[in-house]
Amino acid sequence: MSEFYDFSLNNLQGQPIDFAEFKDKVLLIVNTASQCGFTPQYEG
Repeated sequence: MSEFYDFSLNNLQGQPIDFAEFKDKVLLIVNTASQCGFTPQYEG
């Protein structure tokens, strides 16, 4: 099974973010469902 620190994603500018950089640090990760019908504040 993979660990969280084995993954990477691209940031909004398209640059990769390697989660291994955050090992031994406290993170707050927020997943916002921007396509959800309950988030009209994200329209436009």
